[in-house]
Amino acid sequence: MNLPQTNDFSTLLLNDTPLIDVRAPIEFKKGSFPAAFNLPLMDDKEREEVGTCYKKEGGKAALELGHRLVSGERKKARIRVWSDFIDKHPDAVLYCFRGGDRSRISQEWLHEAGIDIPRIKGGYKAFRRFILDELETIDTKCTPVVLGGTTGSGKTILLKKIEQSVDLEGLAKHRGSAFGRQIEPQPAQIDFEHRLARALLKQTQKGAKQIVMEDESRRIGRLEIPRTLFSYLHEAPLVILDVPMHKRVRTIFDEYVSGFQEQFMVRFGKEEGMRSWEEAMLRSFNAISRKLGGERYAKMLSWFDDALKMQRETGSSKGHDLWIEALLREYYDPMYEYQIEQNRERIVFRGDEGEVLDYLTQRTAP
Repeated sequence: MNLPQTNDFSTLLLNDTPLIDVRAPIEFKKGSFPAAFNLPLMDDKEREEVGTCYKKEGGKAALELGHRLVSGERKKARIRVWSDFIDKHPDAVLYCFRGGDRSRISQEWLHEAGIDIPRIKGGYKAFRRFILDELETIDTKCTPVVLGGTTGSGKTILLKKIEQSVDLEGLAKHRGSAFGRQIEPQPAQIDFEHRLARALLKQTQKGAKQIVMEDESRRIGRLEIPRTLFSYLHEAPLVILDVPMHKRVRTIFDEYVSGFQEQFMVRFGKEEGMRSWEEAMLRSFNAISRKLGGERYAKMLSWFDDALKMQRETGSSKGHDLWIEALLREYYDPMYEYQIEQNRERIVFRGDEGEVLDYLTQRTAP
């Protein structure tokens, strides 16, 4: 049966084409594509049985077992799930791991039900190879400009005002520091890479020759920026955002105190939310305790406890400013000043928010 296939991976990414991933849930959790939905041909148990049969008896026997396991009402139910999805997303495309039996069978069953849908030629494996190649060759399509600045200077806020930009921390769902873990879990490494490739591809397809990205270490939380891209960023022109301390304290407060408290309370309720936020903050303090040293660590925790006590008793959050400023001055700033010194020759511009925004807007204009 000659049914349609596609390997136009660029269009699939750029258009956010809805994808039906017919792999088993255990495979999907390890990584998929930005617009993919897991509607499996076989569940994890069925896949395991077929895999065991394949090893013992070969491909023909495994294929026959698969047809027996997914037959009758079970087969009808899975076709119905796919059909409902295609009704809502008529431009959908389906795939399995290598573009082999599972996607072919799913496509044939849908065809027999009167629905024609393309499948990805080469499946997940070929699509991922395309994405890895995109990340490896991004330097041939654009030049990055790196936005740096001390912690709390509002780099991410400014980045969102620049059209030709990619938010690495947003894609990684992590703010990049020891305190940057968010309520929503980080994606799998593979998912991060796929979303990053899509973001970069969308920029280059719009004609962007220079793309602004924030200055990051190799790791963002538990995720890693792909090696080739990180090396490229590490040599890119560097623009420094200079912001006075009082504004930095306010930015940190808005994000990590009032902002995170609100998120936790929305998720868990007022009392449990505040308790969960406090526990998350204490874990973050503990993560840097050795670098802070015993005396500074104890001092920071004492100020943090005092701020929480004031907030509980009076409703005022002002006490948080003390530990935030101390953490910036005594922990983050010395580290960043060292990094800036090591990369001084890369700096092409520095200024306040307005000056940096004007510079980057003009530099990245088509």
